[in-house]
Amino acid sequence: MSDWERASAARVVPPARPRKLAKVPFVELADGRLQGVVSSGSDIERVYVSSVAAGSFTYACSTNNNRPCGGARGGFCNHIRALVTEAVLQYGADRVVRYLRVETDADTAAGITGAMTATRPDLGDKSAAAAVFSRFLRHLAYLELAPTTLPLPEMQWFPPTRAVA
Repeated sequence: MSDWERASAARVVPPARPRKLAKVPFVELADGRLQGVVSSGSDIERVYVSSVAAGSFTYACSTNNNRPCGGARGGFCNHIRALVTEAVLQYGADRVVRYLRVETDADTAAGITGAMTATRPDLGDKSAAAAVFSRFLRHLAYLELAPTTLPLPEMQWFPPTRAVA
């Protein structure tokens, strides 16, 4: 067993390219969706929880208070476009295309978004918004912790492992 397998910290995969966190502070490929949190362009205290489902490209966008996004009527809003752009920076275009199952040779966020919108996706439910926003808040809490190599109490649910002789 290598040293990192015995460590209490996970290896962090560096982003494909550096990105600025001010516009899209949280982006992830999880739960069969590209999802994340996007800052409002008009109100510093408002954020949007946006997502695009893999395969169907069904999308959702609402504020952190569950108010619908005014721009997500009949197509992707600017929040979803920003989310795709940041996902390409974070994970690389190939990984985003594979995860979302987009049939395209595009290697840019605009090309990937164009391929998805060509299928005329529907506005979906925003049921995942609460879970995505909760994960974002949990990530923010980790940023406030002092750097340490000690285990975090909330990660102690893992059972102890023993070397089998």
